[in-house]
Amino acid sequence: MDNTWFVTLAELENMSAAADELHATQPTLSRQLGRLERDLGVELFDRKGKRLVLNAAGRVYLRRVRRAVAEIDAARYELAELADPVAGRIDLGFLHSFGMWLVPTLIREFRRESSQVVFGLAQGAAEDILQRVLSGDSDVAIVSPRPNNVDVGWVPIMRQHLGVAVPDGHRLAHRDRVTIADVREESFVAMETGFGMRRILEELCAAEDFHPKITFESTELATVAGLVAAGLGVAVMPVEHDPQLPAGVALIVLDGPANIREVGLIWKRDTAMSPAAARFRDFVSSWAGGNDRTLL
Repeated sequence: MDNTWFVTLAELENMSAAADELHATQPTLSRQLGRLERDLGVELFDRKGKRLVLNAAGRVYLRRVRRAVAEIDAARYELAELADPVAGRIDLGFLHSFGMWLVPTLIREFRRESSQVVFGLAQGAAEDILQRVLSGDSDVAIVSPRPNNVDVGWVPIMRQHLGVAVPDGHRLAHRDRVTIADVREESFVAMETGFGMRRILEELCAAEDFHPKITFESTELATVAGLVAAGLGVAVMPVEHDPQLPAGVALIVLDGPANIREVGLIWKRDTAMSPAAARFRDFVSSWAGGNDRTLL
């Protein structure tokens, strides 16, 4: 029996909304639920007026149904792979800062062996890209830092040292290394909320028990660097392997236990991946493991 409808109903906990999502009538869906509960001999939802609330039995059943659906999807993907083992499509999400070299490098290297695979690309903030993976809009994504979410898997790709960008002539510009405490009184140029570098900045400052005074926000690291060059503040930025910093900026290596930015590949756990996406995940893991990927 195909119980994918139950997953939709359990996630929405609303008969009308689930019926709309499934393109079914509400009475039909209600009868399906009634038959299922009679067959199982237990109620899966608590009825609270017109509301449905998944109960303990429902949560157990939902967990098993999700696994069954994932296995069925995996079987479909394997059959498709048998029919055409070299083709497929991968929807890849990534942060803007990885679009200059990392994403093109990985795609180029991967397509040497899988030239017929088509990529759909989506850029965005870390939180937006995470939501794309959780919703299924992206098969995999390259993000930083590692999400605090148990529903995604993680393969590390590389580690980047962090630095503090200051304008030329700044009191710290001559230093080889600084700590985040050295700039606690400075005005900061930062990425907008939801971006990975914003989370890193806030965590670094929280570890030193202060809130950064943010005077300018951007969605692009290049713009952040430009604002620093204009003397409008300092910024925490990754130390790139081939930095594209504007004139007038000094990037000083950040000292301390949290001076590393982890970059990795994520995907949604307990969900069947297409053969192409699974091959790409394995390729990325091998690519990262075969080289020294700590960049300074």
